[in-house]
Amino acid sequence: MKRKYLLLIIFFTMVTIAVGVMAGRWYNDNKRSNFTEKYILFVRPETTVTEVLDSLESGAGVIRPRSLRRCFEQENVIENIKPGRYVIEPSFTSIYVSRMLVKGWQTPGNLTLSGTIRTKGRLAQKIAAQMMVDSASVAQALDSAEFLASYGFTPENVFAMILPDTYQMYWTASVKDIFDRLKKEYDVFWNQERMDKAKAQKLTPMQVSVLASIVSGETLKGFEYPRIAGVYLNRYRKGMRLQADPTVAFCFNYEPDRILKKHLQVDSPYNTYKYAGLPPAPINVPPKACLEAVLSPENHKYIYFCASPAFDGTHRFAVSYNDHIKNAREFQRALTKRNKERAAKLM
Repeated sequence: MKRKYLLLIIFFTMVTIAVGVMAGRWYNDNKRSNFTEKYILFVRPETTVTEVLDSLESGAGVIRPRSLRRCFEQENVIENIKPGRYVIEPSFTSIYVSRMLVKGWQTPGNLTLSGTIRTKGRLAQKIAAQMMVDSASVAQALDSAEFLASYGFTPENVFAMILPDTYQMYWTASVKDIFDRLKKEYDVFWNQERMDKAKAQKLTPMQVSVLASIVSGETLKGFEYPRIAGVYLNRYRKGMRLQADPTVAFCFNYEPDRILKKHLQVDSPYNTYKYAGLPPAPINVPPKACLEAVLSPENHKYIYFCASPAFDGTHRFAVSYNDHIKNAREFQRALTKRNKERAAKLM
């Protein structure tokens, strides 16, 4: 009889221990935070579960690795993991992260297009560096007449559709998703007020983008945008050739460090030294500030400008050709002097 009671006690003790262990595991998996660091986890289609676990343990500071692995098995993460950009917070539990990966609970990220974007290759690289899509797929879209036609653009003028900004979207967005978002922002930008401003300048939105791209190519000083826009609008309205160096640089894929006389002979509709009027399409992706400068240019009579002899990135402006030549000669003298001083230091 005593043996029977002893066995019952042992049995209930074991059950109690087992229930306690199971309850402890459930509590650890479902209620206790299991990470020490905020971490952004990127999961590509080819990423393995082992790589995910290793990444979380090293980056998110997993407190109880067994708990995380157990929940991965419970939720069958190995079979159901979804690609995405996942933000892991220290407060997250093992089961939540496991379900996050299975259900694809991504956190939107930012696609930022900024800085100088003068070629399609550079644009494709910028997008691919921040999104899951590869640069080759983006480049293919930028050169696809059929794809771009659905947005009302062509491979030649697609830069006009791209507005430098920060776009919030999912990291796994397809090329089409990305272009849909870019076109949506373009449509928002070109509201009635800006359409009216373009009309007042006797320009179409495309022409505004073309001229803005030239302004962007001429200076990095934002405060000069409206003044330079005014110069080119003055020349354009007078029927003068724009004679903009950035358009010639575009003809040579921006390879020359300086535009020389030999470059001015290139036969291209983008060569504004050879042909009057505006080029057929933008020569880069102009910042919004350049677009605004063309829509609201500085009202003046300047026709010419050249680099300042101060070498500070600014320019000197002139109404007459004679004054322009004086400014250009002053710059050349300063440049010659600076080059001699640099050469002397190297001797």
